[in-house]
Amino acid sequence: MAMETGEDEWKVCCGSSDFAKMMVDSAPFESLEAAIHTARDIWFNLVNVTAWLEAFSAHPQIGDTPSPSSINSDFTRWSEAEQSTAFATTSSSALKELADWNVRYKKKFGFIFIICASGKTHAEMLAALKERYENRPIVELEVAATEQMKITELRMAKLFSDKARVVSETTISTTPQAESKAIKRSRPPITTHVLDVSRGTPAAGVEVHLEVWSGTTGPSFGHGGGGVWSSVGTSATDKDGRSGPLMDLVEALNPGTYRISFNTAKYCPGCFFPYVSIVFRVTESQKLEHFHVPLLLAPFSFSTYRGS
Repeated sequence: MAMETGEDEWKVCCGSSDFAKMMVDSAPFESLEAAIHTARDIWFNLVNVTAWLEAFSAHPQIGDTPSPSSINSDFTRWSEAEQSTAFATTSSSALKELADWNVRYKKKFGFIFIICASGKTHAEMLAALKERYENRPIVELEVAATEQMKITELRMAKLFSDKARVVSETTISTTPQAESKAIKRSRPPITTHVLDVSRGTPAAGVEVHLEVWSGTTGPSFGHGGGGVWSSVGTSATDKDGRSGPLMDLVEALNPGTYRISFNTAKYCPGCFFPYVSIVFRVTESQKLEHFHVPLLLAPFSFSTYRGS
């Protein structure tokens, strides 16, 4: 199925106006693979260095909170998601060191440090920054452009995944059977609660974040895969240890890979696990089920189980 995408959407993927215009002129694309093939040709062979620099400047510096004045809310949201894991528990001193190196890097090269942050830790990104600081400017410009293309491809994968889901949901909603079928759920399909087993009480005030994987291939142990984690919803546990809604109340959950993360460091500063992430997969045959993912929290251990 051919995928039509507007100039603003392509600019969210890359940040370059020229790139976005050329992608629109080259559309439609029959598949994500075809779009990526064209995007690489445009990025490395057709746009000029000014377009590269425009794309670089659209990003927040690594470790910074994206500005509300960024290209648009989608660009900001994706930047936050791509850096969220790396900086969820980073200390202020580590952020200060990264900020200092960001200044040194920009002074030498004239543009901010660009790296595909998805799946990387703070330490890995700082090490890469220090290593690449030794490059000659002409070499580093090419390296930064390559990293930008990696980011663009991940965002394209999410864009195509989101569009395919909208088309699927629209098709389903316009059938007579779907129109007459009322939602029977009384709660969202994914829920959670946290129990503090060290105190024998519910854990209140634990920040919870639900994400879904968007990409051509699923994530695997030790590898990020060809995609990116996209935010579904964020909440915090109440006095009973139960989180507020992490997603909309829908009858059928979209099959896919989900990740639910708990900010345990905020609840218990200095605890052994600064944060806990649980990844699980929902298949087509399970989309009508309810998934309850509780966390049993102790100062130095945790355990989980799936229930309903």
